[in-house]
Amino acid sequence: MAQHEACSGHPGAVVWLTGLPGSGKSTLARAAQQNPHLAGFRTVLLDGDNLRHGLCSDLSFSVDDRNENVRRTGEVARLFLETGVVAIVALVSPMRAARDAVRCLLPEGAFFEMYCQCPVTVCRGRDPKGHYPKAEKGTISDFTGVSSPYEISLAPALQLNTGAESVEEFVERLTRALLNYLQVSA
Repeated sequence: MAQHEACSGHPGAVVWLTGLPGSGKSTLARAAQQNPHLAGFRTVLLDGDNLRHGLCSDLSFSVDDRNENVRRTGEVARLFLETGVVAIVALVSPMRAARDAVRCLLPEGAFFEMYCQCPVTVCRGRDPKGHYPKAEKGTISDFTGVSSPYEISLAPALQLNTGAESVEEFVERLTRALLNYLQVSA
């Protein structure tokens, strides 16, 4: 791992954005990855929607399968971390125990849980696929925040009210936290 970090010029890390569907996780992850202060770092974006098309395409949305989705994503993020890459993960990951299991896979302090807090009414308004109304009608089962639980982060590294705060504010706070961890300055 040290050899990879030497090549990267920085240690690897995992930034894990969690929250309800429509809370802004993917938007924030893409913005963080494009931040000029992080541009010199090796990063990879692991987005839940994209992972569902390949690595996790065999999984449903039951709680057990969601936990397996989190486990697989955590293992991939760990592999990137070990090669000196900052893995930015945008994944609903509704169960606290599954997120904690990923945290336990990683070196202490290398897991940054970011809770995208957002009122469900705002999430519904951002729902381009129309999943919330379908879930409320019962057309979609096991939909997090409607017919399946979401356990909020108890002690996230950062919490952002994505219904009120700007993407820029979040990215700035995330950048400061990451630069502090990576022990470099912008």
